[in-house]
Amino acid sequence: MLPAWATMPSMIKPFFFASTPHIHFGAGHRDKLMAILEGYGKKVLLVTGGESFDALPLCQALLQELETSFEIVRVRVTGEPSPQLVDDSVREYQAWGPDAVLAIGGGSAVDAGKAIAGLLPSGDSVMEYLEGVGAGKAYAGPATPFVAMPTTAGTGGETSKNAVLSLIGPNGFKKSFRDEALVPAHIILDPEMTVSCPPEVTAACGMDAFTQLLESYVSCKANPMTDALCLSALQRVRNSLPKAFGCGDDMSARADMLYASSISGLTLANAGLGSVHGLASPLGSFFPIPHGVACATLLHEAAALNIRAMQSREPENEALKRYAEAGRVMLGDHMLNDEQARSALLALLADWIARFGIAGLSRYGVREVDIPRLITNISGGSMSGNPIVLEEVELEGLIRSRL
Repeated sequence: MLPAWATMPSMIKPFFFASTPHIHFGAGHRDKLMAILEGYGKKVLLVTGGESFDALPLCQALLQELETSFEIVRVRVTGEPSPQLVDDSVREYQAWGPDAVLAIGGGSAVDAGKAIAGLLPSGDSVMEYLEGVGAGKAYAGPATPFVAMPTTAGTGGETSKNAVLSLIGPNGFKKSFRDEALVPAHIILDPEMTVSCPPEVTAACGMDAFTQLLESYVSCKANPMTDALCLSALQRVRNSLPKAFGCGDDMSARADMLYASSISGLTLANAGLGSVHGLASPLGSFFPIPHGVACATLLHEAAALNIRAMQSREPENEALKRYAEAGRVMLGDHMLNDEQARSALLALLADWIARFGIAGLSRYGVREVDIPRLITNISGGSMSGNPIVLEEVELEGLIRSRL
């Protein structure tokens, strides 16, 4: 059954869609890594998480295999990747001349790997290119060949052109180094690599992917290709996020969430995001809050706010129908009318936030007095896809509701 908005007789508006090169999806597909890297040469700069990589038997087995055939140098990323980490890595390893950069880890390792691979050939500082805080230099490439193998299912960073870097503190920022040349040449999506992800990380990462899919779907920049991808991935999230959270070795659920996460990277790159990510940027800049937790804790209230604002000020806004269709997909009930579907979606979001134990913002030090500074530093780029322009007082209320 087609969603109601899809039956409206209208011409498809022009759009651009940036795809990815090579995606290798499937359990055991990590075995393709050796052959891929052999096509580039013998020197591999390996970018990983901090302790997580060392704790995972599959990662250690991969490392041993890599060290038998390649000259491996490793960069460890602890927490959110910073511009200094990227610059230090480029400065230390440029003369060594890696033939390829390989990232194995969560979104932080993948984003750091993207930026390092992009800057190794030139030796430039990433501050030449970071949006909003950098020197505004246009990136001309080329990038060192980059291969990504995610071990979490959340940011979808492996399929996007953004390398998100953070400086956390009173004068902090969370900004992107962005270019098509930064997209990995090969992406290996092996759900077996995500099985050891603990429940709390699984939940936060999964809610991040869910947020990206929902925000892309209701975005004012959505197009028919992103719509199809979002709906496909939302069905997978509906069935599998609670299963992956409750039973980490459920391979079908892990595969579904890895698929949904990577699709969310494609949809955000092509349709944009909304108010959740607009606020997640300053939250992650000023406070030590994991990105997935920031998205998860805001999602229900942000969706409810968007729906209320559109019903009040823009009742003909197409995104109201899109929220309803998302509700029908997430509930698996296409007989719900629009109002029932939107209410059911909000109830599901509230239930998942409670079930997964998603913390409020105050746990990470956010206080009432911080709200004006957060509003001032909202990411305009992320907010630009929000289906309705929200008023400052509405955004203040959104943050306040999650303290």
